[in-house]
Amino acid sequence: MAVLRLSELSWPEVPVGSVLVVPVGSCEQHGPHLPLDVDTRIAQFLADALAEHLGGGAVVAPPVTVGASGEHAGFPGTLSVGNEVMASVVVELVRSALPVPGSAEPFAGVVLVNGHGGNIAALGSATGLLVSEGRAVLAWHPQVPGGDSHAGRTETSILLHLEPSCVRMDRAEPGATTRWRELAPEVMAGGLRDVAPNGVLGDPTTATAEEGAQVFRDLVAALVADVAAWRATLAP
Repeated sequence: MAVLRLSELSWPEVPVGSVLVVPVGSCEQHGPHLPLDVDTRIAQFLADALAEHLGGGAVVAPPVTVGASGEHAGFPGTLSVGNEVMASVVVELVRSALPVPGSAEPFAGVVLVNGHGGNIAALGSATGLLVSEGRAVLAWHPQVPGGDSHAGRTETSILLHLEPSCVRMDRAEPGATTRWRELAPEVMAGGLRDVAPNGVLGDPTTATAEEGAQVFRDLVAALVADVAAWRATLAP
């Protein structure tokens, strides 16, 4: 079944009671070998996969393409709206989709498929408020056990699987390979450039499309399962 895209529908064609799936990404540097919209691309592919699983019961919204990326300041091309503005954007977006809590129109709920770790705090703040207002919203964040943090083997492998034409493996080079939990305080204090001048956390030179395919399958399975569990908690 073809994915229903909100931007391509007229208003009478929007299926009442469907789930609105919103890809949430970023516009930020991803090393010298990946495009700045990596997080948005991955979120879009995940959102499409979820919509395909849900069939006509889901509509994919246009992606949120700029997020909270302040830690990537200093790299040309990075854009950021910060946590406060990002949270406000999400709150107003979901309120517009779910104007009356409990109403069947226009959507039964909203799933925010997040592709950027820097958005987690803003999405947590926004969804906390929205849920307290009685709105059916879920923010989902991908987790890859054993994966590296940013523009390394994990993200590069996923892109080699999903859109290999956008990956410049001839430019791939290792960055800071220390685990994120050890680097996080320094990155949050002074920015990623202080710990990784090339913008990479990990080693993309070992990335493969085969690994990317498996990681993506695992992420889709986790997303589908989490959304099913969330939907089971919603009032009929």
